[in-house]
Amino acid sequence: MIPFHELIFFILAALILVISPGPNMIYLISKSITQGKKSGFISLAGVVCGFLFHIIMVSFGLTAVLLAVPLAYTVLKALGTVYLLYLAYQAVKPKSRNIFDVDKNVAHDSPKKLFTIGFLTNVLNPKVAVFYLSFFPQFIKPEYGSVFTQSLELGVIQVLISFTINFIIVLTAARVALFFSNNPVWIKIQKWFMASVLTYLAIKMAFSKAK
Repeated sequence: MIPFHELIFFILAALILVISPGPNMIYLISKSITQGKKSGFISLAGVVCGFLFHIIMVSFGLTAVLLAVPLAYTVLKALGTVYLLYLAYQAVKPKSRNIFDVDKNVAHDSPKKLFTIGFLTNVLNPKVAVFYLSFFPQFIKPEYGSVFTQSLELGVIQVLISFTINFIIVLTAARVALFFSNNPVWIKIQKWFMASVLTYLAIKMAFSKAK
């Protein structure tokens, strides 16, 4: 087991990762507001499974192989970039729907679709894999026991932190809908702001390098 005093720094790093705006946060806020808390929780389940996917890969060393092979990393990065740009376009395309406009008459995404998109949003985000590869080796030491067990320990801690913060986001996001419904002037600003953030994330991802 990794000593608690060393885990504190890892916990802080994991907290910074989850509270920084990114595809996961934007997706969860969007679905929670437009389709309700239940849809937000289903989406969160997909996001959490995406984290588990990365953890399993790191624990077995597969992510290290992925990032060591330029072509493999480039493909993953390209897919993530294209997906973010697609989301940005969806936010501002003609007749696009305001994500803060809750309409009970609009058909909701199926639980399967919500879960799948949440999962892919996380899996196609190289930032998560890079975070694991950058921080895990700094806390894993042979004298603390099984390297595999230590990897799982760090992974579980990171998932618990991410789940807790994102759970709070899902619970509170719907309240924002009331503000935007009462202030329509902010609708257009919101759309372009979201598109700008997504585009920034896509550009940042496109020029990111494996560590």
